Amino acid sequence: MQRPGPFSTLYGRVLAPLPGRAGGAASGRGGNSWGVPGSHVQPPGCAQSGTSGGAGRTNTSSRKANSVFLDPSTMSKAEEAKKLAGHLAVKNHVRNNQVLGIGSGSTIVHAVQQIAEKVKEENLKLVCIPTSFQARQLILQYGLTLSDLDQHPEIDLAIDGADEVDADLNLIKGGGGCLTQEKIVAGYASSFIVIADFRKDSENLGDHWHKGIPIEVIPMAYVPVSRAVTQKFGGLIDLRMAVNKAGPVVTDNGNFILDWKFDRVHKWSEVNTAIKMIPGVVDTGLFINMAERVYFGMQDGSVNIKEKKPFC
Repeated sequence: MQRPGPFSTLYGRVLAPLPGRAGGAASGRGGNSWGVPGSHVQPPGCAQSGTSGGAGRTNTSSRKANSVFLDPSTMSKAEEAKKLAGHLAVKNHVRNNQVLGIGSGSTIVHAVQQIAEKVKEENLKLVCIPTSFQARQLILQYGLTLSDLDQHPEIDLAIDGADEVDADLNLIKGGGGCLTQEKIVAGYASSFIVIADFRKDSENLGDHWHKGIPIEVIPMAYVPVSRAVTQKFGGLIDLRMAVNKAGPVVTDNGNFILDWKFDRVHKWSEVNTAIKMIPGVVDTGLFINMAERVYFGMQDGSVNIKEKKPFC
């Protein structure tokens, strides 16, 4: 039965994509900001100018954090690094008869390509669970077996990217707006592996990723949620605006995305729990104590592997 809304779904599957929706390539920035109680609230669609993100710089880069353009050589090295990380992760973890969770974003494309090659070469039998419309299309494009959590509620291995990874393997995810479905798939996986390039490796969250922590919210609650987060934890919040459509980005679940630009390092486990308890919040882009191993493709062609620290 088709439900009404900004787009239609059938058992969680998107039937018709909309331009500018999260999970696709066209997710934007800008919009409303909350910094202090009582600050002015603009209606959706009235994007403020001058907001730009700072992801994508190396540790040794002299560029400002909010630079929009990257040197072409850095971009090519980053893309090659993603490929290296994805290929090694697939080689080390993908086995026959697995149920795989397939993440979203640019990095996961390389992993799916390698999975498809491995299936063909080794005649593997795999079932793939997507985390977004984009992931679903990738699975179909490469001829892999598509399924869902209704049929396969237990996942053997989830592979996904990240916007930033700190020293404790805490993640910021959701730059592409797919955080809720990504967290669901990762949460039901026996093993969660992350692939990323060298730019995503940080000592603390926020060292390199300056676009904020995404928070998926029910549309009617985005103003009170924004105020509640900034009043409790400080920083600024933007309602993420679309690029090729008027108004906010809409997720695969029909919700809005808030980007919380925090101004200090927090105890992320406590912050994640507190934000999720705010009425109207669907989920956050904080993935705490979930990744067991992260593969970082490096500029020199190597892959740096970091593993979860054991509890004492």
